[in-house]
Amino acid sequence: MTLQSISGSDYFGPVHWMETSDLGKSWSAPKEIPALAWHEMDPKYNGLKAGVCDVVPEWHAPTQTVLALGHVVYYRGARFSRNDQIARYPVYSVRDPNGHWSERRVLEWRDPRGSFIYTNNCGQRVTLSNGDIAMSFTYGDQANFRKVSGVRCSFDGERLEIKEVGPPLELNHKRGLLEPSVTHFKGKFYITIRAEDNRGYQSVSADGLNWEEKEPWMWDDGEPLTMSTTQQHWLKHSDGLFLVYTRKDPSNTNVIRWRSPLWMAQVDHQSRRLIRSTERVVLPLVGDGVKDPDGVALMGNFHVTNVSPDESWITVGEWLPRRGAKGDLLLARIQWNKENNLEEEQM
Repeated sequence: MTLQSISGSDYFGPVHWMETSDLGKSWSAPKEIPALAWHEMDPKYNGLKAGVCDVVPEWHAPTQTVLALGHVVYYRGARFSRNDQIARYPVYSVRDPNGHWSERRVLEWRDPRGSFIYTNNCGQRVTLSNGDIAMSFTYGDQANFRKVSGVRCSFDGERLEIKEVGPPLELNHKRGLLEPSVTHFKGKFYITIRAEDNRGYQSVSADGLNWEEKEPWMWDDGEPLTMSTTQQHWLKHSDGLFLVYTRKDPSNTNVIRWRSPLWMAQVDHQSRRLIRSTERVVLPLVGDGVKDPDGVALMGNFHVTNVSPDESWITVGEWLPRRGAKGDLLLARIQWNKENNLEEEQM
């Protein structure tokens, strides 16, 4: 697991890692990944510092390594510097079979469409049978809305290199399309995408590169979900495909971006709609999301890990941005019972 402290909006401390050898009952103490540490920028930037955020560590079975992929981010003083976000791009470190982390490396894409930003930030990716990695980019220049494309990369246990980038999905609203995640289920690739028009979007592809036209997330009765610029992630477990997400609900109407609770529902993979009867809360809203929203911890940034054939985890750092940025780290275990129904346990 990778984790970072947070002390303000988009203001993250250095990247740390920790591990468990007993299926999450206990964890090692967090240790910094040196390759993903902060560093001072060139003096011409007048004190600007560079950090790394949105890191996802993932086991790459063909090479017996862990690939931790994030992107660069810039800070001035004790805050995220919104006026100094020069070109942003993916960086990564690899943990080899002996437990050593590599130096920082850049996933290079010399395409002017990503001149301001290209990233797989917080994204889920798929390891293919030949060792290649299928994932996605959100990308753009400063003048245009960000787009999303499927990406195919090679990875030999040391170097991650782009082989192909597919045609884009687009949304001309605010920043465009953000934080895509990819999964593979029953012979097809699926993508879910954060947006800023009170919707989240999804699509399907035969190869992970050429996507059908995106559609907003809807219930199986055709009603769209109301979301607010927050990521969604896939939970692929046994014979079911599920989505983990946030949405507007009477219990959280005044919570920032409705970022609590975390919900999960099964996806009808043929219609690509959520089955309303399967929805449940996997990590609850604690507090009063209507009368005292500042006291509700936010949980918009999270991840899903398939731990075994019988269990998946949802991990999230919850925090209170308006009450001293205090927070903690939560883990929810999603398990199958004997009747093939889901059970959920929080830690």
